[in-house]
Amino acid sequence: MNNPTLEAFLASHERQGHDGDVLATVAALTSAALAINKAIRSGSLGSAFGGTNATVNADGDTQRHLDLYADQIFLDAMRRAPVRCVASEERIAPVALDPESRIAVAIDPLDGSSNIDVNVSIGTIFSLLPATGAPGIDPAAFFLQPGSSQLAAGFFVYGPQLVLVLTLGHGTHAFVLSPELGTFVQTHESVAVAERTQEFAINASNYRHWEEAVRLYVDDCLKGEEGPRGKNFNMRWIASLVADVYRILMRGGVFLYPGDSRAGYASGRLRLVYEANPIAMLVEQAGGRATNALCSILDIVPTGLHQRVPFVFGSAREVERVARYHTEPSAIAERSPLFGNRGLFRA
Repeated sequence: MNNPTLEAFLASHERQGHDGDVLATVAALTSAALAINKAIRSGSLGSAFGGTNATVNADGDTQRHLDLYADQIFLDAMRRAPVRCVASEERIAPVALDPESRIAVAIDPLDGSSNIDVNVSIGTIFSLLPATGAPGIDPAAFFLQPGSSQLAAGFFVYGPQLVLVLTLGHGTHAFVLSPELGTFVQTHESVAVAERTQEFAINASNYRHWEEAVRLYVDDCLKGEEGPRGKNFNMRWIASLVADVYRILMRGGVFLYPGDSRAGYASGRLRLVYEANPIAMLVEQAGGRATNALCSILDIVPTGLHQRVPFVFGSAREVERVARYHTEPSAIAERSPLFGNRGLFRA
């Protein structure tokens, strides 16, 4: 096998002068993911699987046993890494670790918890941020940086394969665990998201709650080749963010989780710091786009650790089109009867 292992990949970046603390933290995250993967593969036979606790996380979601198990495994791994503090979806406030270290880790330990019982892919999302300054600084301050400040980002998918998708700020790379070698092997170097697509992902059950721009966009896609887009679209929705991201990285597409009119959903459901920011970095390093439907996710300065944000990402041309439905719907040429299937502005 000629593909490099993750260890070789990280070692090559260290020789090129990349921050050794970042690389060591990625390695520690990987070790924790292997432990999580083992627990998941034990399924309902395992003590950490399935059941629901009588507790909720910082955002009010009911916590599963596996949520808390994953949170603790990753926290323990970060104690052994050069990490100053950790912010988790499962905890209200960050946990301070080594005050001499320079890395802050934001993490969603178990993305897609609702899929635990039904054998659908789940995952872990992580973001590495710089954490420099005097020892007395409130750890929460390190997580209120725009996503453009991230040092690295990635996610694991616990599915038919254990997958790691990683960026160190120079391209997005995919690795798969090799059972024979007992380590991750690179399968895709410098992933490139297709610029155009005929596939979109959205939870259509919320249609009645969307603002008009989102409904118009989806309506135009669903009209297929007879409609203003002039082509047929497939709709995908796995309800596991990491699985949806991985599909889009591999074959293109666009993902939408907009805000809507329901109480508590004005800014959608996805969290900026430990979900949208790392995914946005990965997608943009692969040539895609990631926005809140209007502006770049990576430019947003967080105001709170668990802040939510509308999230649109994927193929660049399609993400830009979604923004136009919000800012200038009357100017979208395809909605004009003057431009039929042979219109000059067909995407």
